[in-house]
Amino acid sequence: MPVLVGTASWTDKTLINCGRFYPPHVRTPEARLRHYASVFPLVEVDSSYYGMPTPDHARRWVERTPDGFTMNVKSFRLFTGHQTPPVVLHRDIQVELGPAASRPVLYYRDLPEHLRDELWRRFIEALVPLKSAGRLGLVHFQFPPWVRCNSTGRGHVAHCVERMAGHTVSVEFRHGSWFTPAQREGTLAFERELAVVHTVVDGPQGFDNSVPAVWTRTHPAGALVRLHGRNAGTWNLPGTRAASDRFDYDYPQDELAGLASSIRQLSLEGAFTHVVFNNNMEDQGPRNAKCLMALLGL
Repeated sequence: MPVLVGTASWTDKTLINCGRFYPPHVRTPEARLRHYASVFPLVEVDSSYYGMPTPDHARRWVERTPDGFTMNVKSFRLFTGHQTPPVVLHRDIQVELGPAASRPVLYYRDLPEHLRDELWRRFIEALVPLKSAGRLGLVHFQFPPWVRCNSTGRGHVAHCVERMAGHTVSVEFRHGSWFTPAQREGTLAFERELAVVHTVVDGPQGFDNSVPAVWTRTHPAGALVRLHGRNAGTWNLPGTRAASDRFDYDYPQDELAGLASSIRQLSLEGAFTHVVFNNNMEDQGPRNAKCLMALLGL
């Protein structure tokens, strides 16, 4: 069954600056995406987490990628419950927020319901060009560590999935409570009930915001594997540090071979398996992705 391998983003600063993935003549945003799409069949759009995408962004992505290319889009951070600086919201939304727009950060609960509705509408509108062109893969919701396995956490996850009706949603948790021995099967049943794509997470273990790699699927079509690296020393660096510092990890050949074996088995169970490398210091992600593709015979 199809296994699509790619990286989280194609525009990370350290990736561009290292000069080892993009040829010297590839200098513009358009040229970078065209080059990336000539190497990999899949990419995860991470910029949509930091700021709301627009239909114009999506139309340009369609124009710069070939038929058959797949783009997973990460949910805007406000929706998942992450802290969000008001400055990244649309200007008219900031104006309507009034004094609340002067706060350092806002959370989903801080916005009145009509503004939440409008932000969901704009996010879904931004996906239309990708969906119409057959480029849109998964809409990925990575929930923060404070979204835990309790009634409040499950309620918010279900709310997000309901808002994205008509899209294929993948979910990723960042608190260990979801996959304790007592909760593991209940969490998988919850994902099946919501008809969401389960995310197999490869990352450091032993922290409250770690989850184990649970190699299964909960959606009839397939699964998502996100590889964050295994650097325990940088996993919980302060949020002010660049993501490339947190996910600084170069998978050795033997670990990639072990992952390839698990991915091969997982791919027998569904119509697709998406594999996204989120280790993004310099060219670690693309190099590891190309090595994994070779191991999988892709």
